[in-house]
Amino acid sequence: MHFLGQKIEFPDVSEASAEGLLAVGGDLSPERLLYAYSNGIFPWFDSAEPILWWSPDPRFVLFPEDLKVSKSMKQILRSNKFKVTINKAFRAVVENCAEVRREGQIGTWITKEMIEAYIALNTLGYAKSVEVWQDKTLVGGLYGVDLGNNVFCGESMFAKVSNASKVGFITFVQNSNYKLIDSQLHTRHLESLGGKHISREDFLKYL
Repeated sequence: MHFLGQKIEFPDVSEASAEGLLAVGGDLSPERLLYAYSNGIFPWFDSAEPILWWSPDPRFVLFPEDLKVSKSMKQILRSNKFKVTINKAFRAVVENCAEVRREGQIGTWITKEMIEAYIALNTLGYAKSVEVWQDKTLVGGLYGVDLGNNVFCGESMFAKVSNASKVGFITFVQNSNYKLIDSQLHTRHLESLGGKHISREDFLKYL
């Protein structure tokens, strides 16, 4: 296991464990986060753990041309039931995502430190939020990191109303020029929309 110090560096991703764990420690400074993402590495840990850095192989992604939109979702999109915006309520989206629990985790993986770290990235122009509104109420959304290289590294999403996050995600993908949407790890939600595994080596080529 590689323990990080103050210097912004990571071991080669080939040194990650079978589960994808690469390193422990360091900080969540914008500089370290940007360096990590540009090398296919991301932080993921719960509130009871130190900062854990991951680079899984394979990687779960969505190619926009593979996006699957069901007939029922097309009807919802045409109904204009929801309004979708970009970067209008970044903090609110992240804070709502912090309430979502991932399988196998006891505490939230989006700590206060994580929230402030991604808000800093958003301020610098390297993180985006997608908001979904219903009657002026925020009912869904997602956020992630955009390094300006045609890859969007999705972090988390939430929905307070059925289909809200799907509407946000589909609208975002259909109206963007990304070549790849990174989901990091497999989710049934993204699989239903066309997501699939690719090798870490292929993912790094896109980065």
